[in-house]
Amino acid sequence: MSDPTTTLPDGRPRARGLGIAFEGEPGAFNAITDVPGVEVGAATVIHDKGPARTGVTAVFPHGKAGALDSVWAGLSSFNGNGEMTGSHWIAEAGHFLGPVCITNTHGVGMTHHAVTRWLTRHPAYDGVADPWLLPVVAETCDAFLNDMNGFHVTEAVVFEALEQAAGGPLAEGNVGGGTGMICYEFKGGTGTASRQVAIGAERYHLGALVQANFGRRSQLTVRGVPVGRQITEHSVFSGEQGSIIILVATDAPLLPIQLQRVARRAGLGMGRTGTSGGNGSGDIFLAFSTGMPVTEGAASPPPRLSYLPNDALDPIFAATVEAVEEAILNALVAAETMTGLKGAKVHALDHGRLRQLLGLA
Repeated sequence: MSDPTTTLPDGRPRARGLGIAFEGEPGAFNAITDVPGVEVGAATVIHDKGPARTGVTAVFPHGKAGALDSVWAGLSSFNGNGEMTGSHWIAEAGHFLGPVCITNTHGVGMTHHAVTRWLTRHPAYDGVADPWLLPVVAETCDAFLNDMNGFHVTEAVVFEALEQAAGGPLAEGNVGGGTGMICYEFKGGTGTASRQVAIGAERYHLGALVQANFGRRSQLTVRGVPVGRQITEHSVFSGEQGSIIILVATDAPLLPIQLQRVARRAGLGMGRTGTSGGNGSGDIFLAFSTGMPVTEGAASPPPRLSYLPNDALDPIFAATVEAVEEAILNALVAAETMTGLKGAKVHALDHGRLRQLLGLA
């Protein structure tokens, strides 16, 4: 049986499978699903009517069964040329409920609509006690490869992503919301990674999932090596374009203000891969914790929370940076060459060339 930390479910290598060394200890799947309870689903839309090269990724903090259980959360925006619905309430209250969905820019409205409908049909939904919902939906733009104005993300596509959500190893690259995305002018998309973190006698999990659609070729750096400066063929853009959405999940008990600090560290993981962040890029990060419950209503007696002190957070910060960096590189390694709108073609990062430049071949 193949090792999911190094190999995709379809047998292709992940970044570790190419021999790339990373800091930290991954979880069993090296995925955001290493955080207990987290489930991920994806719906991929590829056809030539349009053409469509798009999809939806859905991340449930407490799985489908616990979709209406809130989680503590914190936000960070490195560059705000993008969208994440529900973010104002997260900033205000420090928590959200439901899945986090990621899609293309013009699919946000339909995805929001479909998630709302799906949640109102959930067995735990009480339309009297909880009459309003604020789904969290984020986006990056896939208009270079996908006919984004063809609105190929339908309610059925969103429902498929939601219903397919499960734990375990995850597909990466051209899948779900990442289907038509471009990273460092190579084919990009969905990537994930995880770390195990020891704090005192306790052991926690932290996982990242990215929709990578950012960066100029000349910036790409892999473990300190300026790979993008040496693979110059098949470049796509003349300037910075695109965005990245980063989700960070952990079962460490953290307060919203601490999760904001975790979310900010996602930018360091992104920076390790070389980008300086462009004016046109929407780089939005969301961190959430499943480690302690969110109590709504006037509970009596009032709930008590147990959380990690700030002085204990350095391993969490380090794990965030490490997992985000690896998730981005996993997206690049897994993505495959794609031809899309008006014959536009984006090439995958060549594994052999990458290994040669890193001194692994």
